[in-house]
Amino acid sequence: MAFSALRVLKEGLTGNSGWTPHWRDPAPKDEYDVVIIGGGGHGLATAYYLAKDHGITNVAVLEKGWIGGGNVGRNTTIVRANYMMPGNSEFYSHSLKLWEGLEQDLNYNVMHSQRGQITLFNSDGARDAAMRRANAVINQGDDAELLSVGQLKKTLPYLDYDQTRFPIYGGMLYRRAGTARHDAVAWGLARGADRRGVDIIQNCEVTGIDTQGGVVQGVQTSRGPIRAKKVAIVVAGRSAQVAAMAGMRLPIESHVLQAFVTEGLKPCIDHVVSYGMLGHFYISQSDKGGLVFGGNLDGYASYAARGNLPMAEHVCEAAMTLMPMIGRAKMLRSWGGIMDMSSDGSPIIDKTHIDGLYFNGGWCYGGFKAIPASGNCYAHLIAQDRPHPAGAGFRLDRFATGRGLMDEEGTGSQHNLH
Repeated sequence: MAFSALRVLKEGLTGNSGWTPHWRDPAPKDEYDVVIIGGGGHGLATAYYLAKDHGITNVAVLEKGWIGGGNVGRNTTIVRANYMMPGNSEFYSHSLKLWEGLEQDLNYNVMHSQRGQITLFNSDGARDAAMRRANAVINQGDDAELLSVGQLKKTLPYLDYDQTRFPIYGGMLYRRAGTARHDAVAWGLARGADRRGVDIIQNCEVTGIDTQGGVVQGVQTSRGPIRAKKVAIVVAGRSAQVAAMAGMRLPIESHVLQAFVTEGLKPCIDHVVSYGMLGHFYISQSDKGGLVFGGNLDGYASYAARGNLPMAEHVCEAAMTLMPMIGRAKMLRSWGGIMDMSSDGSPIIDKTHIDGLYFNGGWCYGGFKAIPASGNCYAHLIAQDRPHPAGAGFRLDRFATGRGLMDEEGTGSQHNLH
C-alpha cells in the first residue's frame, strides 16, 4: 500500500474503504537473527535500518504494549541539532539530515515541520554561552542566527520582555529545527520495517534474557521463549530493569518528565520557543492548535508515567512569566514520560560484555529528536559489530574509565541535574 495524492483523493471519494493495515500482526517465530526489545521509536528505527541498509530481515521487534503507547507517544515532539559537545554535535547533525528525508524514505507523512527553534537568554554570560554553542553548531555544518531584542519582538510579540527577574536579552534561531508528529513517526517506521519483512510483535513482554557461557541465546517472553543470535535492548526508561535480566547494572536513573497541552487555539506560535532561565521551559503549537509545553524533570527517580503537582505548578508559572497570554487558555491534558538519564547527560549505543547482546539508552531529553540516527547507528553496530562514525563516542565503558565523557549540560555527573 503506497501513499500518493491520487490515492488519498480516490479513497476520500470512496469512503476510505480501500486502505489496508499498515503492518501485520504475526505470531512470534521460534528463532530470529535479531530480537529487538522495545517497540518505541528507536527500536522501530533500528529494525527499519537493519532491513533497509543491511538486508537483515529475520528480525522481531518485541513490544510489551502497543506501538505508539510508550515514550514515543509521550513527548513534546521537538526536532533539533543544536548540541555542542564533540560526539553529540555530529550525531544530532546526522539525525537532522535523516529527519529531512524521512517522509520520502518511508512514503509516510510524519508531519515533520521545520518551523525553527528560538532559544532565549537573559544575561551577558548567557549570550556568550549561546554564541559559543551556535559557533559549534555552525562549525558542524548546521545553522544558527543571533537575534536582537528588536528582532525578537517582531517575531515573538507575545513574550513579556521586561519581566523584572529574567528580562530577555536576545535569542538564537535554529531555522532547521522544528517538530514532528510523535505517533506518526512510530507508525511510519513500523510500516516501513514491516514492508521489508520485520515481525512487529505487540503485547509481548520480555521477562528474561537467556545467556550461556557469556553468549546470548535468546529471550523469555509472555508469549513463550524466542531464540536469537543477537539481542538488542532499547527500552528507554525501562533500561535498568531490562538490563538487570542479563545481570547488568547501568549508569542510568529513570525520572519522570511531564508535558502539557492546552485546548486547540488559532495559530499564534510559529516556532519552538525555549528559555532555560525558567526551568528548561519550552513551548510550541501543534497542528491541531494545542500549545504543547514542558519544563524540568520531576526531581525524583520513578517508573511511573505520571508526574506530580508541584512540577506542574512550576511549569505553568514559567509559562505565565514568559507569555502571560497563556493564562487565558484551558489546560486540556498532561502526561509523563520516563526518561532514562545517564550520568553525563549523553546516550549509550554499544555492545555489552555479553557476546551478542547490545544496548541503546540513556537518551535523557534527546530521545525523540535522535530517533532516525539512533536507529541508523544501532543497526550499523548490530549488523557489523563496529560503531557507526556518527555514534562512535557513545561507548558504555566511558563511565568506568572516565575517558570520553560528554557532559553536554555542564552540570556534572548527577543524573537528575541533566
